[in-house]
Amino acid sequence: MQIETDFLVIGSGIAGLSYALQAADHGKVALVTKKEITESATNYAQGGIASVFSEEDTFESHSEDTMVAGAGICHEDVVKMVVEEGPDVIKTLIEWGVNFTTRGDSYDLTREGGHSKRRIFHADDLTGREIERALVTAVFEHPNIQVFENHTAIDLITESKMIKRSKQQNRCFGAYVLDVLNNKVKTFPAKITLLASGGAGKVYLYTCNPDVASGDGVAMAYRAGALISNMEFMQFHPTTLYHPLAKSFLISESVRGEGAILRRKDGTPFMEKYHKLKDLAPRDVVARAIDNEMKTYGDDCVYLDITHKDADYIKTRFPNIYRTCLKFCLDMTKEPLPVVPAAHYLCGGVVSDKNGETNVQNLYAIGEVAFTGLHGANRLASNSLLEAAVFAGRAYRHSIERLSSTTFEFPELPDWDSGTATDSDEMVVVSQNWDEVRRFMWNYVGIVRSNKRLERALNRIKLIQEEIAEYYWDFIITSDLIELRNIATVAELIIRCALQRKESRGLHYNIDYPERDDVNWKKDTLIQINFEGL
Repeated sequence: MQIETDFLVIGSGIAGLSYALQAADHGKVALVTKKEITESATNYAQGGIASVFSEEDTFESHSEDTMVAGAGICHEDVVKMVVEEGPDVIKTLIEWGVNFTTRGDSYDLTREGGHSKRRIFHADDLTGREIERALVTAVFEHPNIQVFENHTAIDLITESKMIKRSKQQNRCFGAYVLDVLNNKVKTFPAKITLLASGGAGKVYLYTCNPDVASGDGVAMAYRAGALISNMEFMQFHPTTLYHPLAKSFLISESVRGEGAILRRKDGTPFMEKYHKLKDLAPRDVVARAIDNEMKTYGDDCVYLDITHKDADYIKTRFPNIYRTCLKFCLDMTKEPLPVVPAAHYLCGGVVSDKNGETNVQNLYAIGEVAFTGLHGANRLASNSLLEAAVFAGRAYRHSIERLSSTTFEFPELPDWDSGTATDSDEMVVVSQNWDEVRRFMWNYVGIVRSNKRLERALNRIKLIQEEIAEYYWDFIITSDLIELRNIATVAELIIRCALQRKESRGLHYNIDYPERDDVNWKKDTLIQINFEGL
């Protein structure tokens, strides 16, 4: 079955929805999403979206904060561009119906770790949900957008890999997509393909990401020949609720932004030992500090304490966090919250330029799946939603120009061929490999790394990938098998990038190279598939 469209959008967070809403005025849009349309990292974002708005703030200040957090390898031109376009995308979101929290006649701007000024737009502590609500409503009202929920992208259709044409000029013609509910593979020919599929937190055992964050876009793009960069920089959010019944519930950066203090089990504050900003230090510093405190004192967690603030203020400012914690018999107005770090945000990804385009022609990547150069070695809090919205607009404008200046002729695209594959009755193999990858990634390629751990991880992933490859081609494809294959691919890319970088910088800390090396490593890591022999 083939569903031809002008724009194929893979992903339904702020990046994909923003792009779809703009592109739909110029052609047909097919929006593919793995679960329901609202199941995205955007929907779970609590903190907010950063943008210069107050008279006390400046573009220069926001840019400087971004580059300091990025540990010296942010692309300065990209930082300047994104920061300066921030106010316009805020206005666009408001026009689409996003209701940011106000205080009196002005917006209630908050502050988060790494920011020198209050510049975070938020909707209480459910900012992502409010943005998702407004954009989803607008998407369903647009006649040119067709939404395909419960559809999982399998692979991109490209000249170099799927069609076996010239490897010199690699173009994307859409994707193969699994209709999960009907167990059918559909072909989506598209003039423009946009990856907005989010991150890869599920590569790790502990993550605050939704279950859909299995790195699908990065893995697909890599297999299609796209450049991949800086995968070693996985951000671990320092404060995820530690409770046996809480499924990695994130305690927003804004809680520290509003004065919360990190303490050991005995009540001792510890962040002043690690950074001059104390509890408002960048996330990489805070995550490593917590990790070190837990290992030093043998504790299972540390505690986030905001009890010195007025109880009514806490309930008003953080209503969702307050209510959720109460479900686990934790009252944040009266007691510190137990927290631990968890995999949160991928700062590397598919290399895309200032217009969101990759080195594969007609393939764009925006949002967390992309590497734009904005985040460097560590993302500044609340810059992710900003980046996604800015690049959605830029990718839209560039792809419209591409459509108007290019004549598109689809080659004859082959339908998905299952060959002699049969149904599997051994799903235990999938679950075993899934668990093993996520466990050794946490233990060997986590917050603190070493050469020996990375080499062990690389050996393990090679063996597991051999099993997955055999299983993948012998049995009829399922969403679980697609995700397992992609998780293993992304794990390999993270390990290989981490082995390349012979220093410690930002989110990548290797005990064998504990110092930052600006002479040799003030640059990005790059990986690309070798098509020779394929």
